[in-house]
Parts: sequence; structure tokens; C-alpha cells
Amino acid sequence: MIYKIRVILNAEEDVIRDIAMDNSSTLEDLHNAVTNAFGFTGSEMASFYRSDDSWVQGEEFPLFDMSDGLEKKIPMTNMDLNRVLTNPGDKMIYVYDFFNMWSFYVELIDADFEHNNIELPSLLFSLGVIPSIAPEIQFETEDLLDEDFDEDLYREIDSDFDDLNFN
Repeated sequence: MIYKIRVILNAEEDVIRDIAMDNSSTLEDLHNAVTNAFGFTGSEMASFYRSDDSWVQGEEFPLFDMSDGLEKKIPMTNMDLNRVLTNPGDKMIYVYDFFNMWSFYVELIDADFEHNNIELPSLLFSLGVIPSIAPEIQFETEDLLDEDFDEDLYREIDSDFDDLNFN
């Protein structure tokens, strides 16, 4: 089965690539196809992350497992596309080069793409030019303070800890 996957750079200007992949390809194969489609060397660290419809980052699939055995992560080479992208609309986040933080939205567009004997993987569509430097990512946080938060009570409790003389 052939997958049609859309990859969108997280940037102000539209930079989009559609890639055809065999569904039995690995995430490493997709990593290589994405780096080629966007003109990267592919020599930097990268990870895919499961995502929900709101693009919330989930389980990580790194290029290499560097977890020191504490929390084993499944590397890209051991994860087939059809295990993480199964239905059109399924999403992932892809981060390339952790120093520059190129981040991409990845979505399965078609799970049974009609093809005319094209070589896979194949770049099907390209829109926009990748900027010379990675776009700055704006991280947003929710205001975690409760409306009923009593700042005076917090200060009183905090000062009580100061009296405990911990070394």
C-alpha cells in the first residue's frame, strides 16, 4: 500500500512537501525522504513524535536510542510507518537538528494512494522555499494559577518551611 504524507514546516510562510512512501517503510526511511525533500544533509539528530489532532507531542521515536537504558525508546529503524500512521488524518511531529529545532507537522493524507509505477519514496508536491535559518518556535504555556489561589496563604506556608532549618 502506498501512503501520501504531507510534511509542513512550522513557519510563518507555507513550506509544504507531499511524499509518497510504501506503508511498510520505516520512520528512518521517512526521515531520509523528509531531509531530502527539504534539502537537509540528514546528518543531524532527529525524532518523530506521535501526535493527536491538536498536535500535542506524544511518544518519541528518535533516530538513535540514547536513553542509557533508563527509559527505552524505539528508534526510527524499528518502527514501521503502518504502526504509527494507519488512517488518513493521523499525525506526527518531526524535529530535525535539535540545535536549530526545525520542526514539522506530518500528516497521513491518503492511505491507498493511486500511483503509476513511481519509484518510492517520491516527492509528489513542493510548495515554498525553506528559510536559511530555522524559524523560532514560540512555546505557549497555560496560566496554571488557579483563580482561587490565595497568595497570602502561600507566603505564610512558604515562610513556615524557612523555620524548619533544613541543611
